[in-house]
Amino acid sequence: MKKNVATIRDVAAAAGVSTATVSKFVNGAQRFSPAVEATITAVIAKLGYRSNPLAASMITGRTKSIGLSVLDIGNPHFASIVKGANRVAQAHGYTLLLVDTEENPDRERQSLEALSRRVDGMLVFSRMAEQDMDWMTELGKPLVFFGRLARLPIPWVISDDHQGAGLLAHHLVVQGHTRIAYLSFPRSRRDEERIGGIRECLAAHGLELSIHEGGAPTAAEGERMCSAIMRGAAHPDALICYNDLMALGFMKAAQALGFTLPRDLSVASFDNIEYGLYTSPALTTVDLQSERMGTAAMEKLIDTLAGKAPPSTTTIAPRLIVRGSTIERH
Repeated sequence: MKKNVATIRDVAAAAGVSTATVSKFVNGAQRFSPAVEATITAVIAKLGYRSNPLAASMITGRTKSIGLSVLDIGNPHFASIVKGANRVAQAHGYTLLLVDTEENPDRERQSLEALSRRVDGMLVFSRMAEQDMDWMTELGKPLVFFGRLARLPIPWVISDDHQGAGLLAHHLVVQGHTRIAYLSFPRSRRDEERIGGIRECLAAHGLELSIHEGGAPTAAEGERMCSAIMRGAAHPDALICYNDLMALGFMKAAQALGFTLPRDLSVASFDNIEYGLYTSPALTTVDLQSERMGTAAMEKLIDTLAGKAPPSTTTIAPRLIVRGSTIERH
């Protein structure tokens, strides 16, 4: 026989108070005398009452949910960000709702507008140009953005891509590389910062950067671009890829073409995804501290929801991780 589930009316009757009083106490909408609160708490424990989150949200206007929009959950960089954000959300009693826009800018606005109606606030990645993002400020929900913004009044979190790119370029120059190329992803707002950091370092050593534009931040695109970059005797002696996935695809294709890495070409990239440890050779990369980015963004948003005023910008320092895919030139 099915056990009857305690209702808010059962709690109110047993505690000798109104259903409105129980509702306000359970949802934190109003404080009562210590005696009343103690009685309600004891009755809830005895009856095993569980509040209805949907009903609570109708009363308080809060869903206790936070939305996170990522560009490709198949990319371990974004999975790490989700992990960091979710840990903080759970610690504060929030549920994380995830949207994957699958690197499709045409889906972003529709997905974010739908998500905004179900959450108290949002963490957002976007490929949109900033001049096309004014509508985000009209959603009526607190936002934290991943990436640098110049104009919109939205708090943001970044890893310092310019600094990280400079660290990587300096490492290659010190190793003796002189023909350095970059496999880019121009649709990313971070691409320009990375190119700037690499060029600044190379210029200080009298070197130039050659750029090859990729169409997607994926392993398949790195694999596809390999033959064009390596064709001819004057191929680069070092290649920096936009991200680790592109680098892994490129390395696979280069080895299939008969190149020995890193003897014939050093390869490096950004993100420090776990897979880079298990390639042969292991991948030199810039650790953008993805999980920490997710943690910092969620903490910033929860502070905002609590009525605090966190700093509008947060910059996380990158770290250079040197492995076997880069080698000293003699």
